[in-house]
Amino acid sequence: MVDLGEGLRQAIAKLTRATIIDAKTIREFNKELQKTLLSADVEVRLVLNFTKAIEDKALKSKPPAGLNPKDYITNIVYEELVRLVGPTYLPELKKHRILLMGLYGSGKTTTAAKLAKFYQDRGLSAALVCCDVTRPAAYTQLETLAKQANVAFFGLETEKSAAKIIRLGMEKFRDKQVVICDTSGRNALDDPLIKELKEVAEQFNPDEKVLVVSADLGQVAGKQAREFDKAVKISGVILTKMDGSGKGGGALSASSAANARVMFIGMGEKLNNIEPFDSNKFIGGLLGIPDIASLIEHVQTAVKEANLKPEEMEAEELNFETFYSQLKAMGSMGPLKSIFGMMGAPDVPKETLEQGEEKLKKYKVIIASMTKEERKNERLLHDPKRIARIASGSGTSEKDVRSMISEFNKMKKLFGSIKNDRGFKKRFMNLS
Repeated sequence: MVDLGEGLRQAIAKLTRATIIDAKTIREFNKELQKTLLSADVEVRLVLNFTKAIEDKALKSKPPAGLNPKDYITNIVYEELVRLVGPTYLPELKKHRILLMGLYGSGKTTTAAKLAKFYQDRGLSAALVCCDVTRPAAYTQLETLAKQANVAFFGLETEKSAAKIIRLGMEKFRDKQVVICDTSGRNALDDPLIKELKEVAEQFNPDEKVLVVSADLGQVAGKQAREFDKAVKISGVILTKMDGSGKGGGALSASSAANARVMFIGMGEKLNNIEPFDSNKFIGGLLGIPDIASLIEHVQTAVKEANLKPEEMEAEELNFETFYSQLKAMGSMGPLKSIFGMMGAPDVPKETLEQGEEKLKKYKVIIASMTKEERKNERLLHDPKRIARIASGSGTSEKDVRSMISEFNKMKKLFGSIKNDRGFKKRFMNLS
């Protein structure tokens, strides 16, 4: 399956290489778009409507003054893609109750903890209530995740009445601003699950009833949204596993077509890997448009999670101590693929990214085996005995240690030249 973003970027690249933009060029371009979208499991009807809208706008309107036809058509594609995946969601930071629903394998329980952390990180006290009375490990899993997220938790491990659990949970959490109820799942939406969800909703009186769906279902996400909406009336959906699914675009467009707004998307396993759905940002990422605001936000969050002081990230001198601090922060930012995507470089080869991540992990282990003096003064590492000791302590080879020192020295030279380049600093400040 062709990656959705890669396919879109390739189609646009072909368009930009065209010598003239006429009806034939547009139709050939649309065929490329159709193949890419269908491969990403976007519904046929939506694909045809999407490409027809592009053809109509491209052939029946003229670019504004100062904008060339290729850029104009790229902008049309961008706008139509934003329309295809649905509107941006802006979560309200106020007191409210959220009922989470979903079938087995959707990632509902992890999403409950992510959501609680999301609101608590933004100043609202949050609590989780475990009303999953069918899956044996649900109570323990949610309790563990609540501790990791540092949010309140309530559940009754042996109780089989979900309605009773939520009633007692509400009594316990009267003082909490955001209460999230995790409910039972099934292999399919059946009558017993519908009955249970309605009983919990009656006791809980939620402000939002949210369906959690795995993005790898593609257009089936829309079918699930329609079924749950018909049974219990949902407020919207949260799509999980967006980082690893080639069908994410299909899930987004299908949910939107089912009139189920996409509220949040899950982009990884860590508890901070959830974000409100921003259609402009999502499509920008697919098309390789840099997202500097998100990159800066990720850096700030990573620095906070790694318990680093600002001066550790803004070091006047690059040594192994400051480099180690920066590696820890990078580890909290998520996969290199997402970082490069924010920088507007989504097409870095997978092998290169994997090698880079392995190398960074190895660097962290090697530096962790150094003494404090060695970290601050790399000249001490000219001693072969120190190299041997570090290799032994880090479980790497002496060759690995020497290779890292060599590459570090190259980075140090680059760091020095950038630090002294006033023009670069000025450009970076303007960019951020």
